[in-house]
Amino acid sequence: MPGSTAALTRLRVAITALFAVDGFVFAGWVVRIPDIKHQTHASVGALGLALLGVSAGAVITMTLTGRLCRRYGSHPVTLVCATLLALSVALPPLTHSVAALGAVLLVFGAAYGGLNVAFNSAAVDLIAALGRPIMPSFHASFSLGGMIGAGLGGLVAGSLSPTRHLLALTVIGLLVTAATAPTLLRYDTPVPRAERHTDAAPRRLDTRTRRMVIVFGLIALCTAYGEGAMADWGALHLRQDLDASPGLAAAGYTCFALAMTVGRASGTRLLERLGRSRTVVFGGGTAAAGMLLGSLAPWTWATLLGFAITGLGLANLFPVAVERAGALAGPSGVATASTFGYGGMLLGPPAIGFIADWTSLSTALTSVAVLAGIATLIGATSK
Repeated sequence: MPGSTAALTRLRVAITALFAVDGFVFAGWVVRIPDIKHQTHASVGALGLALLGVSAGAVITMTLTGRLCRRYGSHPVTLVCATLLALSVALPPLTHSVAALGAVLLVFGAAYGGLNVAFNSAAVDLIAALGRPIMPSFHASFSLGGMIGAGLGGLVAGSLSPTRHLLALTVIGLLVTAATAPTLLRYDTPVPRAERHTDAAPRRLDTRTRRMVIVFGLIALCTAYGEGAMADWGALHLRQDLDASPGLAAAGYTCFALAMTVGRASGTRLLERLGRSRTVVFGGGTAAAGMLLGSLAPWTWATLLGFAITGLGLANLFPVAVERAGALAGPSGVATASTFGYGGMLLGPPAIGFIADWTSLSTALTSVAVLAGIATLIGATSK
């Protein structure tokens, strides 16, 4: 168990690197969704069902991952999930039907969901050891990785096939995982023994604690719905509704990820100054306004601005929700909040796809503003 500042710093760097590569790999997949849609000849609604596989796989494995973290520790589980994520991202370009795409995205989602529970659990324990609300900094690295992954994806979209692009992501993911493995395997969870949750069964929680975990889970749900919508549908909205080029369409998610990175990089100071409730209220209101602009504006520049405002607003909602749920209930709290969150992603892709079939994609994306508004109300009433 690490007791020195240097050891805690090494752990923070290793966990930060895994957050970053998670965002990088996921964004690299996201910017190739239009190409995969064309390859599989999927309609908007059918693509929504296939994308359901990512969220479904995540939700299915989250509770199991929480139990594995309690039994084996969050560090080994993190490394296993990171390896599986890197390997599975290469699978979508190998499919040529919606059914096959949905199946491989189920595997990809399982690895993605497991990794998110595992490294968030590791981050919660490290935060307890450091005594500062630094969870936004970890998620800032995820957003930075997403921004870089989306930016590079946009640059290579016209010259590199999806197969080669995503295979390169596999190699990068495996290299980063191998580089962080010695640190994560060497050091145990840096919290006092009395605060650990390594038993196979979750500790019994009182009614108020369970209620608060659910409240944070609902905030995570509203936030993840918005993040998933931006990832899955943002580029397609720009290309299909505004006739943007492939590179400019990829820039939509880049703007969103950059804004989230900026918001999360300043998140620790924001939390220390405003507190968690005010941070949620401010962020939810900002995201709702930004998404209304991004989904309804008829100009590409205004849509990109709206996406950026949305990212700035959503930036710290999910980190706050997961960190507080984990502080209250350990890995089971992280798993619960994450399950709620990815439940939002589970509902988001098909809901937006079906609404788009009935009305339009731009109208369907306004549902993100509605959910952000709900997160604002929850934050305002859960002080």
